[in-house]
Amino acid sequence: MLNILLVEDNARLRQALRQGLEATGAVRVAQDCESGEAALAYCLTTPPQAILFDVQLAGAMSGIDAAVAIRREYPRMPVVFYSIQDDDNYYRTFRRSGILSHYAYVRKSNYLLPQMIVPLLQDAVAGRSFIDPEIESRVQEVRHKDSHAPMALLEPNEQEVARMLARGMTNEQIAAEMGFRDKRTISRTNGQIYAAWGLDETNTDEKVARTRAALIVREGRLISWDDAGVARVMNERGEWVRWEGA
Repeated sequence: MLNILLVEDNARLRQALRQGLEATGAVRVAQDCESGEAALAYCLTTPPQAILFDVQLAGAMSGIDAAVAIRREYPRMPVVFYSIQDDDNYYRTFRRSGILSHYAYVRKSNYLLPQMIVPLLQDAVAGRSFIDPEIESRVQEVRHKDSHAPMALLEPNEQEVARMLARGMTNEQIAAEMGFRDKRTISRTNGQIYAAWGLDETNTDEKVARTRAALIVREGRLISWDDAGVARVMNERGEWVRWEGA
């Protein structure tokens, strides 16, 4: 029998899911809660065998955010996400989370019955993964959209800093232009830009990341560099191809 954590912010649904899952005889709901913050706190003291997450939750953390935080402490913790929300930001968060295995992500409307959820939990525990084809399609759609609109991944102040980076301005000059006394504020903002555009995932120093960020701004599309320094962009079929401008 699997001991799981159930994370759902609708109290009635949470209770119904608890009862339905336990009625299968295959699952014991060791704990339930309504927020990602509560889920993280519980797992840090009493890690379950698997977690069933609604994606949209009470509190600041989504189910995906919480799963990423929990997996920092417990790598590959099995998780099953379900959601009725069709929101680009959730698909974007999932895509950027780097979750590769021990998971399932399904639409709540398609997989809400306990007898359908239990096999997903069991597969996640076994190391397998599954993503609802509808969700996979939307994840790829958002990925393609983002590849052609990198500024959409940044908050307004980050967009402003990115444009100044592309004009060759130093951190001191950007800080002065934006009215900041401390240039370290710009360094932190640069870090957020690099993370949003995947420029912090390779063994590159800040100068290289800065140059690449400037190129992305000027091209108006995401560019990805491999370890050999080869630059690629996404084509209309969603394939990463060598960037001819490199």
